Amino acid sequence: MEVQEERPRWHQPQESAEPVEPTAHEIPPNPLLRPQENSEQPQQSQTSSTPPQSQPAPQQSQTTLQDFQEQFQHDPRLQPPVPDQPDTAIPDDNISIDADSAYDDGASMNESITDTLDSAYSRYRWENGRRYHSYRDGIYWGPNDDVHNDQQDIAHHAWRLALDNQLYHAPVHRPERILDVGTGTGIWAIECAEMFPDAQVVGTDLSPIQPSWVPPNCIFEVDDVTMEWTFRKDSFDFIHSREMFGSIADWDEYFRQCYLHLKPGGWVEALERGVKPVSDDGSVGPDHFWTTWGDTVLSVGETWGKGFNAWEILKEKMEAAGFVDVVQVPMKWPIGPWMEDKHMKELGMWNALRLDTGLEGYVMRLFTMAGGWTYTEVQAFLGKFKACMRDPKNRGYLPGNCVYGRKPLNAPPSQG
Repeated sequence: MEVQEERPRWHQPQESAEPVEPTAHEIPPNPLLRPQENSEQPQQSQTSSTPPQSQPAPQQSQTTLQDFQEQFQHDPRLQPPVPDQPDTAIPDDNISIDADSAYDDGASMNESITDTLDSAYSRYRWENGRRYHSYRDGIYWGPNDDVHNDQQDIAHHAWRLALDNQLYHAPVHRPERILDVGTGTGIWAIECAEMFPDAQVVGTDLSPIQPSWVPPNCIFEVDDVTMEWTFRKDSFDFIHSREMFGSIADWDEYFRQCYLHLKPGGWVEALERGVKPVSDDGSVGPDHFWTTWGDTVLSVGETWGKGFNAWEILKEKMEAAGFVDVVQVPMKWPIGPWMEDKHMKELGMWNALRLDTGLEGYVMRLFTMAGGWTYTEVQAFLGKFKACMRDPKNRGYLPGNCVYGRKPLNAPPSQG
């Protein structure tokens, strides 16, 4: 009999508000930011009010990474936060677990074990002023502080826009058990649980940052998807993942685990976007800084050991794992509201907001740990990217794919 590992469940509440309709070429205010005590909100930068031109963009001189780093390495405006948080694990006092000791003496032991796990999973690491997970310390590039968590909620809204206000594309009907891999703030899992009140929805993540007030059929577990899964085989009807780029070194193994743990006829869906902006009108060419940016992220990602090109290989890896009826839905994520289509314009505005306020979290640990960059160099690189965002001649977008497939109905029972 397979022994299931019990994982603690901790969460913090979050608030939301109705989106604010922004004007053209502005990065909209962030309606999803939760109030934070004794902390500053990310600064919003004004964008150009000049409408984008239809003619091709002028030729731009090539910007190399070396030239850029040399230019800004001594800029006094780009210094690390002082004082910085200590580069050590620090407990989060806001996270706690209630234990009931009314049953017997064994309850006291369970309470002690639970409190120990609570402390271990919530003792976060601070680097360059950002907070990171402690469980499996160092294997993931993204922070888990309030600033980055707000970006995840913004990303969720943008993904819903990209999916025509849906949570997924796979033809899932009346599921009984759903797994959300890398659940982050848990917002997708919570909305999915509300959509399917008779199904159990399980969200897993390295950080216990999800809210405590959730639907009764939604649970969260601290787990690492890159380790051997401990769920019962053939037990899920739907396995969902989103933006796992830079998190999974072996996508063949990931889809193998998905295959083993899906019921025959169950569906898997993976949604990923690229990190290298491109354009259809030549405004983002080989010499553009955004091209330098994308090549740099991809290169440092290879050094990190977990590539950022997942969006290009999902279909191939899914089919290799044995899934059938695999469908790939290509997507475009405009950087800014330059597209004429109203739907794509809105998506572009939310994507620009996310990049403007959250880009630091995407590359700070990646560039400093894997690339050997300094805090100053990272901030200078970020500034150049954001400057390009405010140039209406740059009509770039991030490519992406939504890929889903089905486990064959006649698949034999999984072993183990």
